[in-house]
Amino acid sequence: MEFRQLRYFLAVAEELHFGRAATRLDMAQPPLSRQIAALEEDLGAQLFDRSRSQIRLTQAGLVLREHARQLIERVDAARRETRLVGAGGAGRLRVAFVGSASHGLLPMLIKDYRSAYPDVELALSAMNNAELQRALVTREIDIAVARPELKDDEFRRELLCRERLMLAIPDNSPLAAQCEVRFADLSGQNFVLYPRRPRPGYADLVLSICEQEGVKPGNLELTQDFQSAISLVSVGVGLSVVPESVSSTTRPGVVYRHYQGHNPGTALTVHARLDNRAPQVVNFLETTRKFVRAGQSGAA
Repeated sequence: MEFRQLRYFLAVAEELHFGRAATRLDMAQPPLSRQIAALEEDLGAQLFDRSRSQIRLTQAGLVLREHARQLIERVDAARRETRLVGAGGAGRLRVAFVGSASHGLLPMLIKDYRSAYPDVELALSAMNNAELQRALVTREIDIAVARPELKDDEFRRELLCRERLMLAIPDNSPLAAQCEVRFADLSGQNFVLYPRRPRPGYADLVLSICEQEGVKPGNLELTQDFQSAISLVSVGVGLSVVPESVSSTTRPGVVYRHYQGHNPGTALTVHARLDNRAPQVVNFLETTRKFVRAGQSGAA
């Protein structure tokens, strides 16, 4: 029994007329009749009662009609879903990002991607750069959003944004009363830096600013991620240097201030493996490019 024979049979079973079924199938009637006869011979059962006036399904034909409908519906569904996943319109995409990226542009990028590909399941997780690097190499994730970027010749990358740095200050600090702070005046202040590992990392970027501005921190509190650093700032442990986008989210106990002094800024970069040509990955990178172009056009 061939699948096409089931389609032929179902057309005749629903039309109860060989001529109309042949027209529906866009084929001549004699070949259709031969296919139905071959199917009956293969099954060892008569499927239709034929007479000059009408055609009726036999009991065997009634049974096959129900099975044929279910089989054809399942195959059609499999074809549709397979094509959708193959084109990147469905399936699963694993995206990991540094914690500070949860502020600013990344949530809007994710929203754009969800809007364009609503049937793709997104698995989102936060990691530091070292974890992103390892997870992308070992294929545990498909997309890595790092700050500022991951150094690996096996990765392709799309720049998402560049932004200036700001100070995150405990709201009970005298610095919080100032509209703008001179970085050079921060000697003796306790600094909360992240991540603790790996080094060099973002913490070393902040230390390089301190060195250039001649600032000697009173104490260095190293924590593993951005969220932990902001939590420590909120309880007065010290101040931190954070991406400007972080200031868009209010955190009790924390105020954000621009500063005067060396500001190298930072970036967010979207990465994927060069050999990962999955359509979901290709579509995410293309969405990123469109998102960045639209932002640049808006800024212009």
